[in-house]
Amino acid sequence: MLPVTIEVRRLRPQAILPVYMTDLAAGMDLHAALEAPLRLAPGARTLVPTGLAMAIPPGFEGQVRPRSGLALRQGVTLVNAPGTIDADYRGEVAVIVINHGQEEFEIANGERIAQLVVAPVCRVLLAEVAELPATVRDQGGFGHTGR
Repeated sequence: MLPVTIEVRRLRPQAILPVYMTDLAAGMDLHAALEAPLRLAPGARTLVPTGLAMAIPPGFEGQVRPRSGLALRQGVTLVNAPGTIDADYRGEVAVIVINHGQEEFEIANGERIAQLVVAPVCRVLLAEVAELPATVRDQGGFGHTGR
């Protein structure tokens, strides 16, 4: 598969371009672009700027996802995960971070706060109908299989 090129613009001098940390990583790390550290109390949430704007190509989206290490070690994750960067958005990419941990968490400039996964988007046509085709599951919802 050929790589997709995404144009990126630094909006702040301290902004760090996203980077894959390993050869087979699905996501690129997003970094905080801050003038001063942010302190996040337990239960608090805040918007963390990345200092970047990007042009996601048509037919793709940027999925902003939590970093598992932050979630495991500090209880810090994202409120709206995954967040979506649409192909027509050109503003600054920012991440809504929440502290589910027991202690205050400090976010420093350059801290890896999330990951960005670029994925294809399938646009669909909706067809309104009076009835849907039946299936074995039918309307069985949460926990309907007993597992």
